[in-house]
Amino acid sequence: MYKRPILDDILSRLQEPRKFIQVLLGPRQVGKTTLANQVIEKLNKPHHFISADLATLQDLSWLQKQWEIARSKILNRETGGILVIDEVQKIPHWSEVIKSLWDEDSRNKVNMDVMLLGSSPWLMQKGLSESLTGRFELIPITHWSYIEMHQAFTWDIDQYKYFGGYPGAATLADKASPERWNNYINDAIIETTISRDILLMTNVNKPVLLRRLFQLGCIYSSQIVSLTKMLGQLQDAGNVTTLAHYLELLEGAGLLTGLQKFANQAVRKRSSTPKFMVYNTALMSAQSGKTYTEIMQDQELNGKFVESMVGTYLVNNIRGTQIKIYYWREGDKEVDFVLQRGERITAIEVKSNNDRFNRSGMDLFMKKFSPTKVLLVGDQGIPVVDFISKPINEWL
Repeated sequence: MYKRPILDDILSRLQEPRKFIQVLLGPRQVGKTTLANQVIEKLNKPHHFISADLATLQDLSWLQKQWEIARSKILNRETGGILVIDEVQKIPHWSEVIKSLWDEDSRNKVNMDVMLLGSSPWLMQKGLSESLTGRFELIPITHWSYIEMHQAFTWDIDQYKYFGGYPGAATLADKASPERWNNYINDAIIETTISRDILLMTNVNKPVLLRRLFQLGCIYSSQIVSLTKMLGQLQDAGNVTTLAHYLELLEGAGLLTGLQKFANQAVRKRSSTPKFMVYNTALMSAQSGKTYTEIMQDQELNGKFVESMVGTYLVNNIRGTQIKIYYWREGDKEVDFVLQRGERITAIEVKSNNDRFNRSGMDLFMKKFSPTKVLLVGDQGIPVVDFISKPINEWL
């Protein structure tokens, strides 16, 4: 079984003396449960793995009982044990109980490590910040990168561009007949995420509007679209504030985000028109209704997929870092992506299909902001496959 590089980081933390709860946070179908099982196998300690995914069936007393079962499996104080709780945020007030049980173990010197797995970041963060402050470390589990899909399934860059980074769907990825893969992405990932991780767990007054926003966001991925103008394409009535909130929910679920415009003032960044970006190009393909061959042969659409593929690499790899990502535009002058960490700024332009590189946008950005680095990715520059195969810190 393929082992993701993040596995070594998790193992390293759990081999240290017990100090923090380890929280693995990421979207559905990116392998959080598999990672937890690999950790259990590698450490070879007594363990107890439970899931609270069926929220209506679990309650606080159930959680306490499971914790006691985990304690009972620890036969050797030196070796200790591991308790893994999947989708813990589905239990109301879960963080208060875990705080009490964790602190009790600390007082009694019970050597039991705890891993929490979650796919609803806003609910997890709420519980962590309310009750578990100072007691946890967060480990972001992102969508699979090109390198991971290439190593695990020998995919080339075009396969990754269309089929994206969902390992569970890899065996269904057929270039000639992607219908089964398409149905799996739409039904088992997109619909499950929206229904169970957003609508079931969050107050959404206009679910149809949220779904339509997601669909349009996938269609317009890598494009700058005014939420005010987008309202005209949505059948359900709403307002810009509602759309912005729904976009935050989609971002929290690891589906779709809206990059803000780079500016010197934070207020101007927050009020800017967003640039839509999927977290996984599989979402674009599944919502496009187009086959692999149609995407590859459509020069304009293929270019949007290339830019989105670079974008997914950036938005996933800034997780857990101090790096922030933006776009920049002034009039008809544009820079595709801007990375910022402290005083360091990297401007990135993505070109594909042998389009002539228009330097006017980059030249104006350089004049205004004096970036630390300027990168051209794609034709005439750094090959896309090379760019998305390296650690993001290399580009700052």
